[in-house]
Amino acid sequence: MANTASARKRIRQTERRTVRNRARLSRMRNFIKKVEAAIAGGDKTNAETALRQAQPEMQRAAGKGVVHRNTVARRLSRLSARVNALGG
Repeated sequence: MANTASARKRIRQTERRTVRNRARLSRMRNFIKKVEAAIAGGDKTNAETALRQAQPEMQRAAGKGVVHRNTVARRLSRLSARVNALGG
């Protein structure tokens, strides 16, 4: 258990940050799922729209340090390749 005031404060800060980061990660995953669902449905316009909405959310998560920036770049690249591969 934390003995000093600064250590207790650090614990409080970490708890708040953890809640915030989990929410950001969950939000990012939900946007990715929307893109995946549109791709699975075969609707290119819907998939492109979902990808355009997911991109800033994913980059925001990377900017806040929730996920690594290369992870976001890789996922965006793979998603956009799959969207572009859709016919129509």
